[in-house]
Amino acid sequence: MSGSTSAPAGSGNSASRQQHHLWLVTGPAGCGKTTVAEHLADTLKIPFIEGDAYHPQSNIDKMSAGIPLTDADRWDWLTELRKQSISRIHDGADGAVVACSALKLKYRDVMRVAAYYDPSIRVHFVFLDASQEVLLKRVAERKGHYMGANMVKSQFESLERPTGDEVDVVTVDVSRSADEVKEGVVAKAKALLAARTN
Repeated sequence: MSGSTSAPAGSGNSASRQQHHLWLVTGPAGCGKTTVAEHLADTLKIPFIEGDAYHPQSNIDKMSAGIPLTDADRWDWLTELRKQSISRIHDGADGAVVACSALKLKYRDVMRVAAYYDPSIRVHFVFLDASQEVLLKRVAERKGHYMGANMVKSQFESLERPTGDEVDVVTVDVSRSADEVKEGVVAKAKALLAARTN
């Protein structure tokens, strides 16, 4: 399924004629997902969904203790994020922006299924790329967040970087300043939207 967010064959209903865009801002802890996703949502004037806010307490407890989440820990969380995203669109929004780590291909595929539940939805991923050293430094400077250095290391061990087969992913280098990264992501998003309307 990777990279494929087209509508199922035969889905020529009226809802599919207007496209709604779901943006997943992804990457390991410390890469700036929330900052970038909030800016993108504000710019596009669509709802922002903070993925961390939907973790069950059991997941938060594990991460606070430095225990990596398993696939089983993540399935319900990812499904809920997908549900929330679709709900925002069905409530009248033109799309949504989600801050979500989506470290593995199969996690990204869970979100891609949104396009099959609603053929009007086009799913896009923005992968925020940085070295482990850069992200460890950033996490060390954060206050009041349950993600510590051990979680950055475990996330890099789990990370499956997007490949060329995932054609719905754009990669952005986040070793630059926050403002440069935010504006770079907005520029890429606007270019994708313009290409969709031409």
